Amino acid sequence: MNTGKVSAMEASIALNRFGLGGRPGEVAPENPKRWLLDQLNRYEPRPPAIATAPTTAMVAQGLADYFQQLRQGRMQLFQAGGQSTTIQADAPATMQPAAMPGQRQRNPAMRSLRMEAARETRADGRGHYIDAVGARMEATMRTPAPFVERLVHFWANHFAVSADKLTVVGLAGTMEFDAIRPHVLGKFADMLMAVERHPAMLLYLDQAQSVGPDSPLGQQVANRGRRQVGLNENLAREIMELHTMGVGSGYAQADVTEFARAMTGWTVAGIGNGQAARIAGTRGEPGEFVFAARIHEPGARTILGKRYDQQGVAQANAVLADLATHPATAKHVATKLARHFAGDTPPAPLVAKLERAFLSSGGDLPTVYRALIDAPESWAAGAPKFRTPWEWSVSTMRALGAQSVDGQAMTGLLNQLGQPVWRPGSPAGYDDIAASWAGPDALMRRVEAAERIASQIRGDVDPRARAAQLFPDALSDATAQAISRAESPAQGLALMLVSPEMLRR
Repeated sequence: MNTGKVSAMEASIALNRFGLGGRPGEVAPENPKRWLLDQLNRYEPRPPAIATAPTTAMVAQGLADYFQQLRQGRMQLFQAGGQSTTIQADAPATMQPAAMPGQRQRNPAMRSLRMEAARETRADGRGHYIDAVGARMEATMRTPAPFVERLVHFWANHFAVSADKLTVVGLAGTMEFDAIRPHVLGKFADMLMAVERHPAMLLYLDQAQSVGPDSPLGQQVANRGRRQVGLNENLAREIMELHTMGVGSGYAQADVTEFARAMTGWTVAGIGNGQAARIAGTRGEPGEFVFAARIHEPGARTILGKRYDQQGVAQANAVLADLATHPATAKHVATKLARHFAGDTPPAPLVAKLERAFLSSGGDLPTVYRALIDAPESWAAGAPKFRTPWEWSVSTMRALGAQSVDGQAMTGLLNQLGQPVWRPGSPAGYDDIAASWAGPDALMRRVEAAERIASQIRGDVDPRARAAQLFPDALSDATAQAISRAESPAQGLALMLVSPEMLRR
């Protein structure tokens, strides 16, 4: 076997399968495994593009202002004799919908105020969203650690929120920046805790609405003769089903319900009708995680056969800590990582190696990543993964040497390609298999995008030389010939962007 050939092929795998694609002038790594491992020391949690992006606190303050505007408008209407103070259509997250169930806002003036305030707030949130999309793409283009950036994107999809709700549209990007990026090279348990406490997750899965029926507030509402407040199981269910153990891993509905009871009281300060801090008995800046003792369901819990006697916030913390290192969690995470890097049907030996690394290290993620890099199954010849629209867009920008990006343009591109950033529409995130992205219509959209992007490239770019550099020892004769026969450099670049080498990794 030609050692040089093997080295070149592995360099291409490192650049494209593990990384985000090559860049003009970038030298192919002579020692691909060492190149990947070194990135664990070069990763920047807050590169300039991310450091200047909207923060969780900034976005949350805008949402707090929205609810303050509604409160002031309602009070003005009440003082003018136009509205009852009992209307709770905009009740805080910790009170909805049970504080005043069934009492919907019918006052035309208040409805108009609500609509106008919502339009302004959604516009502000969309502005933050677009800025965050641009910052994310900018970071991927300039990163000295593309392998770790890929892992950031992997975990953001694992812990998916969808920027469709008014309260989430501006926060989705900040969850990745503030809860995932700082922990991508740490313990899985730390990332899990940071994500589940982030306002984007708490609001997206309605955890801030969950009130224990036997909590002090729940009893108070019941004693007034109103409908009993409700327990919301969304977050507890998705933590077990998607974030940790996985479907069919041995937990039962009773475990979900008990976990949901343990999590009552987990809420967000300032984002609601202004009463969240008062209900919690805790002051906090808008967007901060707070524990509201008055809505926490008292009592011990038994989950997965283990009894949890902790009180207050410590109870759910203890459950999360156990879930983070559960054997089923190790298998679930190992399977998803193996699928992401080694094929839609992940090799069983690779899954087993990653699972052992996770368990032996107590969920230390760099230990798992090193096992991934070291495993021969990760370096199998060929291109086992079809690039998602996000991956293709990133590799395209890097391949063409883009120096900066426009957030609005990137948002439009990903919308066109069918994978809007942070908008999967489901807590399960986007699919990570070819069948979801390789359909005829999806491919035609990439062809159209490639032609448009290539036509905008200025300067002398030789597509044949660029393709050879981007895919060392992995460029097929058919692709090389097609590019060489192109009628223009722009057409050659477009052909390179939709070549099998570019569509797969």
